[in-house]
Amino acid sequence: MFHRNIKLIIAGLIILTGIWQFTESNIGNGIFLILLSAIPIFLYFKNEFILLAFLKLRKQDFEGAKKWLAYIKNPETALIQKQQGYFNYLHGIMLSQTNINQAEKYFKKAIELGLSMDMDLAVAKLNLAGVAMTRRRKLEATSLLNEAKKLDKQNMLKDQITMMKDQMKKI
Repeated sequence: MFHRNIKLIIAGLIILTGIWQFTESNIGNGIFLILLSAIPIFLYFKNEFILLAFLKLRKQDFEGAKKWLAYIKNPETALIQKQQGYFNYLHGIMLSQTNINQAEKYFKKAIELGLSMDMDLAVAKLNLAGVAMTRRRKLEATSLLNEAKKLDKQNMLKDQITMMKDQMKKI
């Protein structure tokens, strides 16, 4: 919605208004404004459209997620590096259902830019391993599967990893 620097300016103005309210002996208003300034600061680090796209993906609404991601016009300037990684990660997840070549490009770019959660990184590497397996690149798929297994600390992807390893034995 707003450029990332504008969000910081808005947060600064809200904090200054809160301090002014403290000097005017309106303590309640000052506390409220200081707490309210946390919203633009939070949205600086977590883009609102990416959060809404994640919510749509949880409901398996790919069209809704694409709609929310389409609101981000220029991701290179509007997003910080981790947000750009998640922007590409979400595009990769949506395209992995239809276009494997495009999905591979997005997943590689997401890994390159960085993802903050190990589970997201494991899912991206697992999808890349699946793409490598379909293209008969067994060494690359094996290394990506091993990396995904190391990153999957809660064993949420254990079934998918073992299934892919079994399929690789057949190749």
